[in-house]
Amino acid sequence: MSYLDAIILGIVQGVTEFLPISSSGHLVLGEHFLGLNVADLKSFDVAVHMATLLAIIIYFWKDFKGLVVGFLYVITGQVKKAGPYAKLILYIVVGTVPAVIVGLFFEDVLDEYFRNIRSVAFFMLGAGVIFIIGEKVYRIVYRGKSTGEKLKLKGDLIKELIRPGSSEKGEVRGMKWYKAVIIGVFQAAALIPGVSRSGSTIVAGLFQGVDRSSAARFSFLLGIPAILGAGILTGMKIPESGGLGVDIGVLMVGFVFAFLAGLVSVSFLMRFLKSNSLFVFAFYLIVVGLYVIS
Repeated sequence: MSYLDAIILGIVQGVTEFLPISSSGHLVLGEHFLGLNVADLKSFDVAVHMATLLAIIIYFWKDFKGLVVGFLYVITGQVKKAGPYAKLILYIVVGTVPAVIVGLFFEDVLDEYFRNIRSVAFFMLGAGVIFIIGEKVYRIVYRGKSTGEKLKLKGDLIKELIRPGSSEKGEVRGMKWYKAVIIGVFQAAALIPGVSRSGSTIVAGLFQGVDRSSAARFSFLLGIPAILGAGILTGMKIPESGGLGVDIGVLMVGFVFAFLAGLVSVSFLMRFLKSNSLFVFAFYLIVVGLYVIS
């Protein structure tokens, strides 16, 4: 792997980890078209995933700090002091369980049978269709809300556009523990290359009437343990493949570009979803899927 390959794949990972178009799928496609051996790139995959994890933590620093402090209060029996973050911690825990189960018992199977460009293309197509259905369902649910609920939602979104984070204090609008479980199941499905983690979790929220902005915020916070866990699992397999397989300098370049691209990407998406739908990403996935298959 050259430095140019690392820059390209680092940017691809950083952008696609947050945009709902599947980072794993694009990495498979990128590695294929660059003529790289996927089996030798586990260390690089770990590096760029840790870079995007760092981007999430920095962008959502207020929430991340609140979750850490809240977790310390919870484990020491001071749940009330954790405030709204106590519920958010619960939602993240129950939402992470499905991905942990699938990752521990089925990751090797998923990699063996689905980590190829044809499979990625088919799952991209399916994801695009589900995005469209999810948006249609959300619009039906939104039309059923009362006038007061619609006005409050629009007011919150306007405040966040003017001053991001102003209405976020550990709460996620419309979230319940059972909704978090369902979102977690969709996140587990994203272990299949070609299925976007952020896209699947956001659309799972839409199916349940959670607005796009709140669904995206919860998706990225839910992604912290998921990305960390996936990185650890992949990292544990590096010795089996005979070492890093990539020069340390190349890894660092990939990390830096994935981190910078990730920060730009997450910032863009959070603002985009406050007033736009997933349709553009759905059409993109369908077009790419059809192109690869053909």
